[in-house]
Amino acid sequence: MTAKKQNPSFEQTLEELEQLVEHLEAGDLPLEKALADFERGIKLTRECQQKLASAEQKVKLLIEESGTLEERSFDTDALSDDEPSGEQP
Repeated sequence: MTAKKQNPSFEQTLEELEQLVEHLEAGDLPLEKALADFERGIKLTRECQQKLASAEQKVKLLIEESGTLEERSFDTDALSDDEPSGEQP
């Protein structure tokens, strides 16, 4: 028994989303199944967007110092809703 469920990678999430899209585009699903798949697709889309945004922030935090790159951790919980993201004071 595992202690904690591991989050799927971006690629795994995207693959599942692509499979859902293929099933929905086929048009042969019952309405209830199509709605459930659509709802799952929306959730997966949001997860992908969140993972991409996190990766983008990580890339932005790579800075050049003395000819070398230094990676700084980015705490997404530290952002508040009233602070514009991506802007520095």
